[in-house]
Amino acid sequence: MSTQAQIAANQANAQLSTGPVTSAGKAAAARNNFRHGLTPRSEFWVLPCESQTDYLKLLAEFQQEHQPTTPTEETLVQAMAEHHWLRHRAMRLEEACFDYTTGQIIDECKLALYLRYQTTHERAFHKALNDLLKLRAEKRKAEIGFERQRHAQANETRRQERHEMKKERHKWEILLAEVKVEGQQLRDLNRDMAESERLIAEMNSAR
Repeated sequence: MSTQAQIAANQANAQLSTGPVTSAGKAAAARNNFRHGLTPRSEFWVLPCESQTDYLKLLAEFQQEHQPTTPTEETLVQAMAEHHWLRHRAMRLEEACFDYTTGQIIDECKLALYLRYQTTHERAFHKALNDLLKLRAEKRKAEIGFERQRHAQANETRRQERHEMKKERHKWEILLAEVKVEGQQLRDLNRDMAESERLIAEMNSAR
């Protein structure tokens, strides 16, 4: 059993061992167990033996190809780049499982592990790609639906306009017919007045 003095000494030592305190130290400590970075839950890192420039070039090529326009699409494209990178990392690590001179497998356990991770990241890549394509398809479907609705509204507006124009034309046709009737009535009236004046003139001349 520990004595009181030993317990106090252990507590004092624990106070002295607080771990890294700087940002760089904490970041380094976080990578202590970062062996190959192939596990699905691992935070993505470009290893010191890899090229950050090559990864950024790969990411730029994926962005250029797929042209993400929303944060969700951007996340999916980045996931595709990361899984593509990790799949090739697994393929490179597989090479170390073979004897370069004989071609014989020297570490079957690691080879099986790297093959599994290669398959995992290949599937994850295609899942991200399919999710992106599905998202684009749903977005396009919504756009098509909006376009159809807009066209339907435009057609309805044109139909209403044609209906109003037809009503207006019918109204003017009625007015024109009424004007024609009134014109004929006026002509008949003028004719009757002229006939009356002729008859009056004949009566006056007969006296």
